[in-house]
Amino acid sequence: MSNSADPDKEPDSGPARGRFRPVRLLTVGVFALAGLIFFTSFNTAKGTNIRTDASLLKLSDLIQERSHKNKGLEEANSGVRDDVEALAERDDGSTKAEDEKLNGLETASGTKKLKGEAVSVTLDDAPPNATAKLPGYPEPQPNDLVIHQQDLQAVVNALWHGGAKGIKVMDQRLISTSAVRCVGNTLILQGRVYSPPYEITAIGDPEKLKQAVAVSPEIQNYMLYVNAYGLGWKVEDDGTVTLPAYSGTVDLHYAKPVQ
Repeated sequence: MSNSADPDKEPDSGPARGRFRPVRLLTVGVFALAGLIFFTSFNTAKGTNIRTDASLLKLSDLIQERSHKNKGLEEANSGVRDDVEALAERDDGSTKAEDEKLNGLETASGTKKLKGEAVSVTLDDAPPNATAKLPGYPEPQPNDLVIHQQDLQAVVNALWHGGAKGIKVMDQRLISTSAVRCVGNTLILQGRVYSPPYEITAIGDPEKLKQAVAVSPEIQNYMLYVNAYGLGWKVEDDGTVTLPAYSGTVDLHYAKPVQ
């Protein structure tokens, strides 16, 4: 028997036919990965459009709901505080001098209503389609068209510097522990959320208050944006007004060192 190869016979592929070629293996891997991604996306979306802003809207609704709830709690707390103070005045046995001293401390701390001549300052965002109104100024960026935390703080600080006896931001009285903070284009003050325009009202000598606002370097910088891009700005004499008493908690919360 001859051992020479027959040219007409197909070569025996042997065990090589039972193995995946690299290209086939890569194709199977790609399809498997695509299936995994599809399943993960479906499981995350739960049949909904994952590109929608619905979750953000739900968060916004929750913030507004909590803000309204906080307002209701503050009003209830204010009513209870009035009742407690009325009972204390009737039964505390203090002298007239002690009552006058306590009244002065309450007025200074902001926990008592305050009446007097007032000035109001209003700040507002510029129109979203605003353009540069003065030559030489670049076209505005989104941050140039909104009120920032430092703008509100500059006005509050200037009014205190001008001798304000009491200040109200929107419908809330400020006290020594109040923090004026902004998140995005909204103001968060003592657990409640506000949108522009923002109104700040201060009781004191109107001329001194307006002068303090006019000479503040931070407000002068803000006025550049008012003139260039149309941010809202208004200072008015309010006549005689009554600021509400602070109605929130006055407890101090602070960190404690680890023992």
